[in-house]
Amino acid sequence: MLKPYVMPFMALFACCLFSQSSPKQFTVRLIDRPIEIDGVLDEVVWETAESAHDFQQNFPTDSILAQQKTDIKMLYDSKNLYLAIKLNTKGKNYVVPSLRRDFRAGGNDNISLLFDTFNDGTNAFLFGINPYGVRREALITGGGANLRGFTTSWDVKWRGESKIYDDYYTAEIAIPLTSFKFREGETKWRFNSYRFDMQSNERSTWIRVPQNQLIFNLAFMGDMVFEKPLGKSRTPLAIIPYVNGFSGKDYENVTTTNNVKVGGDAKVAIGNGMNLDITVNPDFSQVEVDNFITNLTRFEIGLPERRQFFIDNNDLFGNFGGGRDANPFFSRRIGIATDTADNTIENRILGGIRLSGKINNNLRLGFLNIQTEEDAANRIASNNNLMFSLQQKVFSRSNISFFFINRQTFDAPDFVDESEEYNRVVGLDYNLASEDNTWVGKFYGHKSFQPNDSEGNYSLGAFTAYNSRKYGGIIDLVYIDEEFNSDLGFIPRKDIFKATGNVSRTYWPKEKKINNHGFELFNSHTWRPGLEYQNTDRETSFGWGAEFNNLIQINGGITNQYIFLTDEFEPTGKDDAVALPADQGYHFTSFRAEFRSDRRKVFAYGVEPSIGGFFNGNRYSIETFGSLRLQPKFNLRLNVRYDHIELPNPHSSADIWLISPRFDVTFNKAVFWSTLIQYSNQRDNLGFNSRLQWRFAPLSDLFLVYNDNYFVNTFMPRNRSINLKLTYWLNI
Repeated sequence: MLKPYVMPFMALFACCLFSQSSPKQFTVRLIDRPIEIDGVLDEVVWETAESAHDFQQNFPTDSILAQQKTDIKMLYDSKNLYLAIKLNTKGKNYVVPSLRRDFRAGGNDNISLLFDTFNDGTNAFLFGINPYGVRREALITGGGANLRGFTTSWDVKWRGESKIYDDYYTAEIAIPLTSFKFREGETKWRFNSYRFDMQSNERSTWIRVPQNQLIFNLAFMGDMVFEKPLGKSRTPLAIIPYVNGFSGKDYENVTTTNNVKVGGDAKVAIGNGMNLDITVNPDFSQVEVDNFITNLTRFEIGLPERRQFFIDNNDLFGNFGGGRDANPFFSRRIGIATDTADNTIENRILGGIRLSGKINNNLRLGFLNIQTEEDAANRIASNNNLMFSLQQKVFSRSNISFFFINRQTFDAPDFVDESEEYNRVVGLDYNLASEDNTWVGKFYGHKSFQPNDSEGNYSLGAFTAYNSRKYGGIIDLVYIDEEFNSDLGFIPRKDIFKATGNVSRTYWPKEKKINNHGFELFNSHTWRPGLEYQNTDRETSFGWGAEFNNLIQINGGITNQYIFLTDEFEPTGKDDAVALPADQGYHFTSFRAEFRSDRRKVFAYGVEPSIGGFFNGNRYSIETFGSLRLQPKFNLRLNVRYDHIELPNPHSSADIWLISPRFDVTFNKAVFWSTLIQYSNQRDNLGFNSRLQWRFAPLSDLFLVYNDNYFVNTFMPRNRSINLKLTYWLNI
């Protein structure tokens, strides 16, 4: 029999257990009339709303309530979800670098709202606003486990306004229910919110998110409970036509082009959970140009997708396999080809469809079919590019995914070899994510098929990562057959068996200056099965890094590498340079350091020097950036990278420069002007891209885009163009 004095402790213990297992929640009440969105929370109806409050501090600690209070109230009617937000501050000294939509949250004042509408802990919609009423939206995929799953290129219509007071600011938001996807009859969504307060140097979240996890991780969410079940999500048909006038001159080939191009997109809702995107003669001239990258490796570098058509539910297409080594579908392959001189050129997309979303609460579908144009002059066939995928949720946050990819030559013109008529890939992935995201992983098997080539052709992988507050670790195994091929994928190298692992230890000192610091040991080995499993690549590195409470970051490390060249390699890019010979191994060691200043300051900067061996010579490098903010109208950022390569005779030495200044001017929340200049002597190119954008209606824009490129050594023009593009978003 229990002693009487034991009973109160047992009751207290039971209450603690219950409180830990029950998520925070609040009720979203139904109203019968719309709310005026002006940023002033003076409507009486807001007094009846429950709120999400008691935010937890996430930085500089994650164990106490936030110093600055945040209160979020929600109401809804048959058309909109309404939010009223009050954010306490120390004053009005906000950090707002720009008035441009879709800002990045880090380093400025704002609040973000996460809605997991299917309660699966895997996908979510994000909406954000800052003190000046500038808005952003994003899609979260893959549980928010890494930055690959955070996509700001997604756009949708909604309203939001802010109002600044002496020691707080407010925001009022109306998001059409048609902007979400959710199950008919749903009674609750999972919800979280995170806030950046630069005056107090504080990050906070409604549901506590440990500092060792990304702040938008979907494992940590509470519940918003609707007073009455939600009805059908009747998303209107969106028609987005465009007209683009183009004038350009190619100085290399002495050709001039003047034309007018028309086309457009359509967005059709299929039930409550599916999107159908249709594109006809798409034009991506308004998309920001890619940043130049100095590439001193032997392999291709993948760049992110920026085209709106490929963004929605992009994890159903691009998250198969290993992102670094064996991604079977890389949407940037579509619409790009190589000409007869092996130069990368645009291959026009004629049209396509893209169906993606939820079939039911646990099953998602992705389907894409795009047709590209024949270019006989460059021996490029018209191709049909198809991908089909299914993703079934298992356990709390994991899933099993299947895909099929088919790249098929259309009409098979005479200049296409029989072996290139089609390429097909089929595969199965298991994606692991534990309930608290301590464990994540991926296990996959893929197989490709080409004409007269169906034996072998495998790509296999296994990845497991552990992430706790103090300790972390990764094991990554990859096997890719020499004959495995995915024409629509990103596979830098084949015929490899690669084993990678790392262990890390993080310390969280109690003293005020350092937030955290830690050590990491990394090791990677690559064997070539086609060379009797010869070990051709080894890399071992050891590093230390620290983040201070004033947001300064420092780190450094040492790396030892061994590379056995199976093909000759010339790293300097000089036309007359003697390449490093094949069938030879190289050992070398390098050292690096990095410093990043407090990004809240008007002028922020970073510098990353490195020094050490490089194959049979040496390399000295420095990469630096500086950012000047004259908020909220003007932003200047300058990136500089310099690499000095010294190789012994008869090989070449080189000084490689990459200089990239960017100027951003936001005249107001509707008119933006940005100019990017990129100088790269490795690419022998000096490029200018200047873009003026006027958002004259919601998601409707007028763009004026000027591009100019020059050869570096002779400063002779390469090509020049100007685009005037009008696009209009029409809901029917």
